[in-house]
Amino acid sequence: MNILQALAQRYFQLFQQSYIVVKAPGRLNIIGEHTDYNEGWVLPAAINRHIYFVLGKQTDTQQIEIYAPSFEETARFRIDAEEFEDIPDWAKYLQAATMEMRARGYEIQGINGTLDGNIPLGAGLSSSAALCCGFIFGLAHLNDLELTKLEMARIAQATEHRVGLNCGIMDQFSVLHGKKDQVMGLDCRSMEVNYSPLPLKEYRLIVFNSNVKHELAAGSAYNDRRAACERVVQVIKKQHQRVKSLRDIDADMLNNFQSKLDATDYKRAKYVLEENQRVLDTMIALEQGDWAKIGANLYASHTGMQHEYDITIPEIDLLVDLTRALDAVLGSRMTGGGFGGCTIAFIQKGQTQAVIEKISAQYLKETGKETTTYEIEVDDGVGLVYN
Repeated sequence: MNILQALAQRYFQLFQQSYIVVKAPGRLNIIGEHTDYNEGWVLPAAINRHIYFVLGKQTDTQQIEIYAPSFEETARFRIDAEEFEDIPDWAKYLQAATMEMRARGYEIQGINGTLDGNIPLGAGLSSSAALCCGFIFGLAHLNDLELTKLEMARIAQATEHRVGLNCGIMDQFSVLHGKKDQVMGLDCRSMEVNYSPLPLKEYRLIVFNSNVKHELAAGSAYNDRRAACERVVQVIKKQHQRVKSLRDIDADMLNNFQSKLDATDYKRAKYVLEENQRVLDTMIALEQGDWAKIGANLYASHTGMQHEYDITIPEIDLLVDLTRALDAVLGSRMTGGGFGGCTIAFIQKGQTQAVIEKISAQYLKETGKETTTYEIEVDDGVGLVYN
């Protein structure tokens, strides 16, 4: 019995009602980290790891009850609650979503549900965005709300803000708008997106999980990075009113203001400007089939995250460094918000298993930790599996 079958069976045992099934994928970012909240560019994709929701209406129109078998926990909360109730951390995302939808004037009836999935938690593959987006999609469907996917993405982003993570919109947009075998070149200012094929004929896309979990909403480091970027913008816009975000600043302008900026803030902004350019260059390289350029950009991106944005950890750096001398690896970098999680690597077809075994053995030797690997396929965004 697979996850979905077990989940539907458990739902019917608990609630004995008709139901819908929603599938929400995780997200992998090829390149473009911490550029989304600076109104820059990103290159993400929805992936073949998911959270599944089995949801149905209930008679008490003011209560939501969700059971999560992986945690062996049930969360119950009132739709009309003004503050977070005493519920598990994962369920606070669901309650925050209902709060956000009500704040926007949407009427929601009571819901019963079960949820489970195979997106590793705290790994930088957007399990929280999948949780929010899938639940919002299910609420909209059950309550006959005509929401566009972009509206759902904005609600999901605001949901994460309520929980404590001042994130951009990349994760939510990717989870909802993904297309099978396509990466998304997303302009986070205009929200225009260019879909490009990810031709994995010669290479396999492998994720290496450091098994060091990050909890971005629980700490301040992520929000600190955003605040640093905003401080740079505030200094520069005093003389350049057109500047609204780092998107409006080029390298020459940033350098002209270096003496007026905090040294760390300058370094953070410099990384964002360089990362934006790497995203644009990688989009062009994908169109031209220039895999050498793509690989070089991945390594340069990781170096920037490590030494300028300071969001990597030793285990993550080791996973990338172990690939550098391997001819079968095109390129590697950390993916996700940082402070733990995963790296990605493009590995030559036919050499994948040998590379995985080599890196995994050395990682275990040097850290005492196991690394978990996943071969990634690019998948569709959030959708209804069963009605």
